[in-house]
Amino acid sequence: MKVRRLTLQHFRGISRGTVLLDGHSLLVGSNSVGKSTVCEALELILGPERMFRRPVIDEYDFHGARYQPVDGQLPEIRLEAVLTGLSPEAERRFGPHLRRWSAERADFADVVPGALEEADEGEWCLPVVFLGRFDPQEDDFFGGTYFAHPENVPDDLTEEAAELGAGLAPFRREDKRLCGFLYLRPNRTGSRALTFQRGSLLDTIVRLESERAGPLWEKALTDLAAVAVAGEDSGFAKIRTEVRERVERYLSLATEPDPVDLRVSELTREHLREVLRLFIATQPGAHGVPFNRLSTGSLNLLVFALLTYIAELKGDHSVIFAMEEPEIALPPHAQRRLVDSVIGRMGQTIVTSHSPYVIEKFEPDHIVVLGRDEAGVLRSSPVVLPADFKAKRYRDNRRQFAEAVLSRAVLVVEGATEADVFPAVADVLERDPAVDYLHLDLAGVTVFDAQGDNCVPLFAPVFSSMGKPVYGVHDTPVRPFPEEVTAKAADFTRYKVIPHKGIEGLLTEEIPVAVQRRFLTSVAGRTDYPDKCGHLCEGMDDAAVRTLAWQVLKARKGDGYGAALIAECSGRAELPASVADFLLQIDSDLRPATAPDASRDEADGA
Repeated sequence: MKVRRLTLQHFRGISRGTVLLDGHSLLVGSNSVGKSTVCEALELILGPERMFRRPVIDEYDFHGARYQPVDGQLPEIRLEAVLTGLSPEAERRFGPHLRRWSAERADFADVVPGALEEADEGEWCLPVVFLGRFDPQEDDFFGGTYFAHPENVPDDLTEEAAELGAGLAPFRREDKRLCGFLYLRPNRTGSRALTFQRGSLLDTIVRLESERAGPLWEKALTDLAAVAVAGEDSGFAKIRTEVRERVERYLSLATEPDPVDLRVSELTREHLREVLRLFIATQPGAHGVPFNRLSTGSLNLLVFALLTYIAELKGDHSVIFAMEEPEIALPPHAQRRLVDSVIGRMGQTIVTSHSPYVIEKFEPDHIVVLGRDEAGVLRSSPVVLPADFKAKRYRDNRRQFAEAVLSRAVLVVEGATEADVFPAVADVLERDPAVDYLHLDLAGVTVFDAQGDNCVPLFAPVFSSMGKPVYGVHDTPVRPFPEEVTAKAADFTRYKVIPHKGIEGLLTEEIPVAVQRRFLTSVAGRTDYPDKCGHLCEGMDDAAVRTLAWQVLKARKGDGYGAALIAECSGRAELPASVADFLLQIDSDLRPATAPDASRDEADGA
């Protein structure tokens, strides 16, 4: 079973929006765009224990915190998920509530008038919905989950018509369990996921094992009742006797042998859930400690181990698993291993991440880019590579692609030297007190190395299709580009061809000679300095200095010498104008989008 479509209305920072998923999916987007909101919506719809949490929703789960009646109507949160890939058991169980799904239209097959034949085709799907509302009479919030089909319209004259979910059949906890939904929040790993509280990972394991081995909680309570804390050879025995003798003076006790006793628990299931703890002993030590004393990284790996256990208990490929930011406190190799494992074991994995090591494990068509406008309308789109874009080009640039997917904007340059020079120029602009400039890193701009001037335009349609501003810059090519390559450059937000045939010529022509002298003096002592080019000599004229600097830059192309030359610049006046002006134009383009109050965005889009 898999989530194919999620529709959100009036929920948190989202006024309305639809997210289409195709199997394993990676959700990416800027901070506060709504990635966590999507995961929370799925838990409200599919989480077996979510409805037992109080309150189910609150004031700030409503878009703009608007929950009071407007024109006599109560604002309502509506979250609908369409599930496909149903098992035969699910089809039998949910038969009356199923509809046909059209993969071509990403919608129900029966929504087009007259499409009766098509309505009998396509796979069965199960639409389910969460509804949430404020009740002024009770002065409280209520929410529930329901089958979204069929919808029986109640008589408007009855009180039933005003009830939450009127006309819909309830989607109960036992129904949700068949969906196998699990949700791992990164910031709650140590506080709840590893306890035995209802809905935790360990609680899920206990429940699944109980289906095989019998009632585990009952067996544990029976075993605890038999534990003798105040045995005859214990110092507690005297305390128990003394307490009993004094209590009997004022209170009639039972006639059983031990009317006063000491036990290790209140011997209720709920109390046992609260006090039972998992102990772990990790190397190099040998002493077990409560799980919450482990490091954050160890906790995350422990959670992952339990998830694989749950997947085995439920059966391969029967779990819908939502996971937020698995990279927290994990090294890159562990991130990659974790993603490989969950994709291989879970029926559907829905991941949010800011890590390129996680993103590079997903193919482009399984990466869903989220965006949200000022009105709270959520949009989503997969990363679609152009038809003529070679798969090898993507594979060769997989890590760069991952970083670009996470960025707010992309600057495509032609080579490694340019990829070093542009951030270095941004460093100098940021340090110059006379320049109002927001650094590329702070603006969320990724510098992408296209590995050739003729390759720069090829990436314009790739990144523009993600809804990102994309900028391109390269030197004057030796030969004009083919017409089809030039046409792709139209997708750039800004596109600049620098009037030089190489980055070395640009730097030595546009940077003052005095800066180049400082550069040649600075790099002369480096172990990788190209001695065959010669060294700066006293009395060398300006033309000779430019020539020597050009030769040194050319000999060590891509080795950081270009950035070293930029580092000698004291401010904008000494920077190469072609590069500095282009970066300032990018900064001007992106500034309006950063103006709104960030704190409010974070509150709305958590």
